[in-house]
Amino acid sequence: MTTLPPVDATVAAARERVAAWRAAGARIGFVPTMGALHAGHLALVRNARRSADRVIVSVFVNPTQFAPTEDFGAYPRDLDGDLGKLASVGADAVFAPTTPEMYPAGFSTEIRVGGPSAGLETDFRPHFFAGVATVVAKLLVAVGPDVAVFGEKDFQQLLVVRRLVADLRLPVGIIGHPVEREPDGLALSSRNAYLSPAERATAPTLHAALAAAATSIRAGADADATLAAARARLADAGFVVDYVELRNAADLSPVDRTSTGPLRLLAAARLGRTRLIDNIAV
Repeated sequence: MTTLPPVDATVAAARERVAAWRAAGARIGFVPTMGALHAGHLALVRNARRSADRVIVSVFVNPTQFAPTEDFGAYPRDLDGDLGKLASVGADAVFAPTTPEMYPAGFSTEIRVGGPSAGLETDFRPHFFAGVATVVAKLLVAVGPDVAVFGEKDFQQLLVVRRLVADLRLPVGIIGHPVEREPDGLALSSRNAYLSPAERATAPTLHAALAAAATSIRAGADADATLAAARARLADAGFVVDYVELRNAADLSPVDRTSTGPLRLLAAARLGRTRLIDNIAV
């Protein structure tokens, strides 16, 4: 029978556990999640195991990154199931705090990151990155890992976290893990569970549209026309498009004639009640 990883519900308990590992000479890896784990999350844990001796995973649905109109209450939660999945990939412990543990009475601090947070998600979810930056900083300070692994599916979030860590000089290396996908190209996401069967059949069009646009841009096609065609393809398939944009991959600054270096296509679109995001290197 597989032994489930131990669960710490307080910052003090998580710090005590990590301190004991570090005293024994272990290198600490960390994977922050909001639970409802899928194969993509488990790939992050495997990545952390390659870079560390001990791996701790947080499971916390962070209320400050949800707007009042968003799905905080309905966001899937399954800690028991998550623990079984984490045991299967060798996670050493889980940090699963309550909301009052992370945001006690009187909590009044917020972290805002500029730079890569500008535009894209911020245009549609202006509250989002302040919530992400605040909770990520709190988690990194609570756990004190040597490395932390974030998925590239949330590419803008990854760059915001890197900017946060660099600006605050937090002593942790940030590792980006490539997007994990279904065989038909759909990026793995906890929110995919919201898709109806018909929507699930349509959902891979998001990745297909990005892949086709990336191929065209690499071949020298006009970027603006290519992006417009991708948006039209998604709209024709039934998506409500928030954005399909081409940005500099290093800092997400807008692309112009002087841009050099790698580029990234990023997209967000709604299919029914489900908001999907994806991105692809160009």
